[in-house]
Amino acid sequence: MSPRSSAALRGNILDSARRLFSERGYEATSLQDIASDVGCSKASLLYHFKNKDALLIELLTPVTRRLAGLLDEVAPLAGEALVRATVSALVDSAVEYRLEIRLLFEDLPRLPHRPELNLVPDTTERTLDCLTGRSRDPRARVAAWMVLTGIALTAGASADAALGDDVSDTDLRQGLIDAALRALGH
Repeated sequence: MSPRSSAALRGNILDSARRLFSERGYEATSLQDIASDVGCSKASLLYHFKNKDALLIELLTPVTRRLAGLLDEVAPLAGEALVRATVSALVDSAVEYRLEIRLLFEDLPRLPHRPELNLVPDTTERTLDCLTGRSRDPRARVAAWMVLTGIALTAGASADAALGDDVSDTDLRQGLIDAALRALGH
């Protein structure tokens, strides 16, 4: 297999895994399901990814890097500017990575604890801190958690057209930002 076709196959495997994990769930999707969907043998799939966890980690790494990067970007901000920048960046990430974000919020909490899947060790706490404008008020933290999960679940639902086929990414993005800022009192 040429390097180019090997890279194409790897990309097709990732695309299939992303879609099937999102549709069926991580646990309900087998490596054979992915290989069959791609049109390759399971051995070819295993040449590129040693197991299903390796596939999942490969899919989620860009999301977790982006989240860590956005938290670093907003770190110097405070108050209203911090909240608005965090909401905007979270929404952009959720819309771009809607299938991966859906996996993070819907499927991963139900998976047995495995250290290799602990991809976001402290980012949730840091994100909540940014969404509250660094407030320790319990009600602000409840609102921040609602916003964080709401953004993820709504963007994930848009992948299924649950919101309707007429909702564009632009409308989704603006709707999520407006709702999040209202929920956070901004």
